[in-house]
Amino acid sequence: QALFAAANGNAPLISQETLRDLSRRVIKNDRPIGNIDLVASQEAFALANTWLDQATLFPTTSLGGQCAASRSDWLGETIPAWQKLLEPLADGMASALTNVLEDSPMAGSPQIAHITPLMRAFMGSLIASALGQSLGEIATKITGNNDVAIPLGALEAKLIPMNIDEWAAGLNLRMDEVRIFLAVREAAAARLFSHTPWLFDYVKDLITAYGRGIRIDLEAMQQQAMEAMESGQFDMENPESISIAISAGLFKPEQTPQQEAALAKLEITFALIEGWIDHVTTKAIGERLPSFNSLSEMHRRNRVTKSPMQHLFATLLGLEVSPRLMRECAKFWFEVDSLIGVDGRDKRFEDPAFLPMAKDLEDVSKFLESTTVPDDISGLFGEDK
Repeated sequence: QALFAAANGNAPLISQETLRDLSRRVIKNDRPIGNIDLVASQEAFALANTWLDQATLFPTTSLGGQCAASRSDWLGETIPAWQKLLEPLADGMASALTNVLEDSPMAGSPQIAHITPLMRAFMGSLIASALGQSLGEIATKITGNNDVAIPLGALEAKLIPMNIDEWAAGLNLRMDEVRIFLAVREAAAARLFSHTPWLFDYVKDLITAYGRGIRIDLEAMQQQAMEAMESGQFDMENPESISIAISAGLFKPEQTPQQEAALAKLEITFALIEGWIDHVTTKAIGERLPSFNSLSEMHRRNRVTKSPMQHLFATLLGLEVSPRLMRECAKFWFEVDSLIGVDGRDKRFEDPAFLPMAKDLEDVSKFLESTTVPDDISGLFGEDK
């Protein structure tokens, strides 16, 4: 039904309904939020926000609602943002496929006119299949609403207790310390995203730029498809094998210089966000948690080896954010803080022009001297209430 609607131009190429259905199949089991979860999360956030008040210019986000969520809660709240964020990629791939058909010897024929919208819808379904699978996997791993460290809108800070229990399994650390550590990271990310609304559109525009540059080599795709079908990797009648084929890198077009530039900006943006959260978390916690070093190391290892977020962007965009670059960005924010203080550091997020590219990380002082930030950033926080 979603495929038919997309083919007739009556719906987006990536169906939110499809994403919900596929992602919820992946999570399989979930745990509803109980009073114990709520009380524990509230206590963790109360302490986390007290510490963060001294570590960042960005004020506390609203905690008027429930501060704990289930896996399904997270999916329900974020799927519209994921659909909006990645729709340009589906559109770019669909347009590239349409261009191939329109440049074929049969261009202008009734057959091509009939098949073109179907192929666009089919490409959207491919992306939706891969995205739905990935979102389900992400929902089983993240420890909070904003734990993906990618701007999905002004999401309230919430912990996901079921995933936190699994994250901490076997660590032999006090659960209250684990919860506080993760609450600081979650609250820091929520503050950043709530007060930098331009970040979502900035990331979306970069994905759009990447999508516009997609070109398909039909002969190479046909050869890949034949080899995949012969090996059993790809079966047109099996949706799961289609998702596996995409994940394996089949049908991935060559990147243009413009696409490489867009990916470079995406990588540094994601690394700067992750690095800022790391730095601010370290500054906020300091020596307050005895297990902080162990928790930080555990978090870094999970980001590198078990991150379905990394897999998602590697699959769809060929983008892998380097752990080294994330460490360099955390160091960058530490040096910025040392040179111009917390306020000056956070003012850097008022505009992308005030953020560095990878080459700028080597000499922080030189970069700061080459860019200016206005003294008045009142617009960053919206109107006073």
